[in-house]
Amino acid sequence: MSQAEELSDNDCRPVHRDILHWLLRETHGQRYIDNLLVELCERLRLTGVPVARSTLHFRINHPQWMGARILWRTGLADADIDTVDYGVENSPEFLLSPIHELYDGADEVRQNLLREDPARPYSIFADLKAAGFTDYVAWPLQHTLGKQHAVSFATDAPEGFAPEHVDLLRTLVPILALVSEVRVKNALARTLLQTYVGPHAAEKILAGATRRGSGVTLSAVVMIFDVRNFTEISDLWPRDDVIFMLNQCFDALSEPIERHGGEILKFMGDGLLAVFPLVGEEVQKAAFTAVEEVQAAMQALNLAREAAEQPALRYGIGVHCGDVMYGNIGSSSRLDFTVIGPTVNIASRLETLTKTVRRPVLLSEAFIRSGGLEERVEHVGSFPLRGLSQPIGVFAPKETP
Repeated sequence: MSQAEELSDNDCRPVHRDILHWLLRETHGQRYIDNLLVELCERLRLTGVPVARSTLHFRINHPQWMGARILWRTGLADADIDTVDYGVENSPEFLLSPIHELYDGADEVRQNLLREDPARPYSIFADLKAAGFTDYVAWPLQHTLGKQHAVSFATDAPEGFAPEHVDLLRTLVPILALVSEVRVKNALARTLLQTYVGPHAAEKILAGATRRGSGVTLSAVVMIFDVRNFTEISDLWPRDDVIFMLNQCFDALSEPIERHGGEILKFMGDGLLAVFPLVGEEVQKAAFTAVEEVQAAMQALNLAREAAEQPALRYGIGVHCGDVMYGNIGSSSRLDFTVIGPTVNIASRLETLTKTVRRPVLLSEAFIRSGGLEERVEHVGSFPLRGLSQPIGVFAPKETP
């Protein structure tokens, strides 16, 4: 018998046993931990446990946030989810908080909010008291491999939590740790996949597209970007300056690409590969607008760099459209979810051609004609590209006077 089942069997009150049974046996269909927290609190209130507020605190592996706080209180149909920035763990607000006390090794934090405790001058306790809460209790949520998170409950009942209420909540903690770990790991898997392969590829991988060679053919606009003179930059600049420069550059690119429906499939050292799936006139126009906004973003970045006495960044962009193979490619043990095919090759060769014609952006005739974009570009010429039997027409965005 598992620890959770033993806890359930040892609880003598039928209504409490029902909550434990629900949490252990009937929540497998609930995908999101915030929804589970809402239902748990509502069930507790129906059984007479006067929970009026609850929080879950998770530390997560995310490139932008250290963690997240999920908050429910009476009157909310859905929980609020707030992300927590890196560095907050060193802030005075966090260091003087019950959650830090738990992370620092405490097994439980219990506070009567109507009485001040000089040993716990936590601002959250004053805030909760001002909001009408009377009692607070929190515990660590122990996940595997030493990962520790936290859960808290507060009440606005005049007498606070009764001993039997705290006993029940304490009994729930190890089961809540189990069910929350599954959902946190699911969310973490999704976050990591979206971070490293993009949202569309992440969904396909999560749906089971993990077999080598699996994939689909789709129509897409392909954009390839490359920083000029990167070998020289990386040889001469300090490592941290190179990384900072690339992050600046990719930040400038990512927002317009993603806002106009594109997806960055991969960063390739000093470059990136992005696709705009499902080619149609509107998608073509959106992709072209993204290119224009990337140019504007790079211009703004270079102005900021020059103001900081840093060299401006030169770059090249090639854009083409057509069918691509979108799927898993690689060795038997290491796969890359990407796009390949002649369309990608032509976009890459157009990007290389920018060095010769000295225009930062080159667009194929096929892309321009299919998007009805003739009025927004100028013809640069027809050029032979490696691998093609005939030269192709090449265009560039109109240069502003």
